[in-house]
Amino acid sequence: MNFLEELTWRGLIKDVTDLEGLKERIKKPMSVYCGFDPTADSLHIGSLQQLLLLKRYQQQGHHPIALIGGATGMIGDPRPTTERSLQTLDEINQNIVGISGQIRSILCSSDLPVTIVNNYDWLSKIDILTFLRDFGKHFNVNYMIAKDIVSSRLATGISFTEFTYTILQAADWLHLYQNHDCEMQIGGSDQWGNLTSGSELIRKVVGNQAKVFGVTSPLITNSDGSKFGKSEGKNIWLDPTKTDSYEFYQYWVNVSDSDIIDFMKRLSFLSVEEIMTWEKVTLESPHLRGAQKALAEELTELVFNPEGLISAKKITDVLFSGQFDQLSLAELQVALADASFAELSEDALLIDCLVVAGGAKSKREARDLISGGSVLVNGQKITDLEFVVQKENALHKSMTVIRKGKKYYFVIQHV
Repeated sequence: MNFLEELTWRGLIKDVTDLEGLKERIKKPMSVYCGFDPTADSLHIGSLQQLLLLKRYQQQGHHPIALIGGATGMIGDPRPTTERSLQTLDEINQNIVGISGQIRSILCSSDLPVTIVNNYDWLSKIDILTFLRDFGKHFNVNYMIAKDIVSSRLATGISFTEFTYTILQAADWLHLYQNHDCEMQIGGSDQWGNLTSGSELIRKVVGNQAKVFGVTSPLITNSDGSKFGKSEGKNIWLDPTKTDSYEFYQYWVNVSDSDIIDFMKRLSFLSVEEIMTWEKVTLESPHLRGAQKALAEELTELVFNPEGLISAKKITDVLFSGQFDQLSLAELQVALADASFAELSEDALLIDCLVVAGGAKSKREARDLISGGSVLVNGQKITDLEFVVQKENALHKSMTVIRKGKKYYFVIQHV
């Protein structure tokens, strides 16, 4: 199985502008680019497939170029529904700083370099007359309207600003072709129209001797129809200040059995044989969640470094064992971020703490829970109805962790 065949097996190739030509050209190193719009100061896991695709080409000896849309980000890639809100240049520049760091972290290597460019550096220098004469003249309006992303907006309306986005992205590829010898662009299947616009512009400006290749991959979706990359309605980011390594790790651990092998094919660097083994394990022993844990470990280490993976697994183990004294205060706060919190200014009976923290609706219910052995305090089962929650015995003299049953946590914050 050659490289392109493996990408197809992994579900990472949908459309190719010149498949037969690519099969021959890819035998030798070339430059490959993918664009990332700075709509936020961090990428989220929806961007991982393309970012890791660049890394796959990089590992095959090709040169990755990550283009950050400092200029196109000011325009907005058309969405299927409504117009994007325009960002200021300052906002975009701030976003670029965060995104660039994440790209370098994943793609930088001592012997496998990556080039990061910002299209504001050249698109901002094009005046309106140059844009219309040198670029706009090559685009037929009927051809542009026929593209899926534009045609889907005709009923609700699309501004001229977003309508011209495909021309700007085409100009990007022309610039990279002329200045970085970039012969290939990759993107999600929703970018097919932009990729074909770019290849056509290069052909019209440079001539038929210019051979370039556009390749799309299917967008990742969950089999149940829910949106990939979200947990409880929140994006899973690649920035540890937005999504900590534990939350990131748990996202993958909780992937459904029906999705995990597809995600592993697309996002893991494990071999074909290793993934097929995990597929068999998942079918035979789904309760072990072996494939989920393997993918969680690989991606957490890649994005958050080994230290982030160690912390994520440590928190996971402690939540299972109840040995909270093994966690630092910062790790405790991460582990219990979704727990109910209540402040306590003086020592109090566990019964009262349960009621105040929301673990019981009444003192009577609290007594029944404690008597029945359903309550743990800092990992220790408590059945004494006179047990007092004290700051002196709190974890880091700051937090007391109360667990009700197997999965409900309540935190007393001592002040």
